[in-house]
This record gives sequence, C-alpha cells and structure tokens, in this order.
Amino acid sequence: PYYVDINQNLFLEAYLHSSDPNLVLFLDTCVASPTPHNATTVTYDIVRNGCARDSTYYSYSSPYSNMVRFRFNAFQFIRSNPSVYLQCELVVCRTYDYSSRCYQGCITRAKREASS
Repeated sequence: PYYVDINQNLFLEAYLHSSDPNLVLFLDTCVASPTPHNATTVTYDIVRNGCARDSTYYSYSSPYSNMVRFRFNAFQFIRSNPSVYLQCELVVCRTYDYSSRCYQGCITRAKREASS
C-alpha cells in the first residue's frame, strides 16, 4: 500500500522490461475502485480508451518509448472507504506500427441514434 492525503498528487510510472528495443507502451485504461477484487461495478475512470476522464490527470513525456508516466490527485470514495485500488490496462505495440492501438490515442465512440 501507498499512503497519501486527499488531493495530494499521486505519481505513477509503468515500465516494460524487455530485451526488444522496438516496443512502445500505451496506457489505455486506468480505473479506481473501493475494493481490490471488483473493478467493474463501482469504479471511477481516470483514463478510459486512452482518454483522460479525471480533470487532475496529467501525462508526462518519457525519454523511453517503453515507459509511461502520469499523475492524478488522490481521492476517496463516498462512504469513507479507507482505500482506493487502481487497475490499469496497458498495451504493448511495435514501434512505428501506426495502425496499432498505441498510435490511435484517445478513442471516443460515436453515439448511436435512437430509432423511432
């Protein structure tokens, strides 16, 4: 566990350990949950589909393509849950494969029109 105060900046870094220098790392989704076992029902989106959802989220540039760095403000779930658990999904792609997920960036889905 890592202990922080509410609204304190929380800095995270993910690094891909690989002997292949032609790989790039991309943060696709990062959600917070009040429980460690279920990150699907009660969640708070920090990043979803490569898009920042939290206004305090900030992505730092990295000197390495196999490293992702970001920060956001620490928060607390309603009903005073003492802990917040993070679950992040990262994607590994080939460098310069511009058709890969890593190079698509933020993906917003278009809303479908409701039929009459």
